[in-house]
Amino acid sequence: MVQLTLPKNSKPTRGKEHKVLSPKGDIRRVYVYRYNPDKKDNPRIDIFELDTADCGPMVLDALIKIKNEIDSTLTFRRSCREGVCGSCSMNVNGTNTLACTKSMNDLRGEIHIYPLPHMKVVKDLVPDLTHAYKQYAQIEPWLKTGDSIPEKEQLQSPEEREKLDGLWECILCFCCSAGCPSYWWNSDKFLGPATLLQSYRWVADSRDNHTNGRLENLEDPFKMYRCHTILNCTTTCPKDLNPGKAIAELKKSILKKRENSFL
Repeated sequence: MVQLTLPKNSKPTRGKEHKVLSPKGDIRRVYVYRYNPDKKDNPRIDIFELDTADCGPMVLDALIKIKNEIDSTLTFRRSCREGVCGSCSMNVNGTNTLACTKSMNDLRGEIHIYPLPHMKVVKDLVPDLTHAYKQYAQIEPWLKTGDSIPEKEQLQSPEEREKLDGLWECILCFCCSAGCPSYWWNSDKFLGPATLLQSYRWVADSRDNHTNGRLENLEDPFKMYRCHTILNCTTTCPKDLNPGKAIAELKKSILKKRENSFL
């Protein structure tokens, strides 16, 4: 029978609660997922009260304050703080986003922070992206110009360059893939929206001479066609990109390639 509940050893329990003794401003309650695979304990949800008068405005600021001043064992990834590295991707109040660009003022009431869903957890808020990056490597994400090295710069017209807008901005935070039901159930074969958007970035590049080979690599029942255009990926992208559209363009490119093969 289908199991519709979590195994007992994976159900989060109530953890520690940390209160502010002498608040100077408004108090925000932050619920943070905690999990340490080195221990046999169930995951837990710790509750932290934060004084907004003594904390930065972003969710990442709250996590840094917790780690620096309340619980140094809290583990999460972060780097640029500017929304360009994708390190701090996590689930905040039910939405996959970047902690560094998500303002706490945009969140009403309690703040609930979890790791990206449906991914193995290394510790606390750190997802294991090993598999996602292996899939990314499968699309060979670099410019391929054939056997010979170009002797001079390969120019693009403004129109050709414009085709890359909405693609090159992807920072591989994998918020879209972690929000895709098809990726949840078929991540062993389905490449997911993040990798497929990156794949179209190279297919759309006028300087790349390996378009047919890239498209042939995707002609598989699972690699791309598990996408059912639910568009969770587009809804959750913190960079306002449209992976769903990129996947549709890949499908159109494959159809065009098939048509040309019959001419």
